[in-house]
Amino acid sequence: MTGFIGQRLAIGALLALAASSAFAQATPAGKWQTIDDASGQPKAIIEIADDGSGQLSGKIIRGIGKLDQPEKRCTACKDERKDQLLKGMTIITGMRQSGDVWDGGQILDPENGKLYKCKMTLEDGGQKLVVRGYIGVSLLGRSQTWIREQ
Repeated sequence: MTGFIGQRLAIGALLALAASSAFAQATPAGKWQTIDDASGQPKAIIEIADDGSGQLSGKIIRGIGKLDQPEKRCTACKDERKDQLLKGMTIITGMRQSGDVWDGGQILDPENGKLYKCKMTLEDGGQKLVVRGYIGVSLLGRSQTWIREQ
């Protein structure tokens, strides 16, 4: 009988671990590899974090390939980020969950210095993040699919 109870406890613990792992994947929080929507090539690693109040922000951790330039600066930025290093720069701000979507925030394109409204949705069991930047309405924008870093 003790063996049976032990097996049930072990199975219960595994199920709880799997559920907590699934919950961790149900949020954009984590590290993401950005993929350029024009070239299809990886560009950077972005870390998205929750500020504790349910609001998400994201910063550039590092560039990839030819974009791995630690001294690269946002020369096109027009706000307080003008000429700041891209590495460590916050490019996503104010994202809040609304059902299966995170929106209400902004995303900066450091290549042209422009700010866009932003909307994010998880796909593929939380392994892909579709990030849409737009002006006005969501139809007027472009999307990138980012891949979760393991």
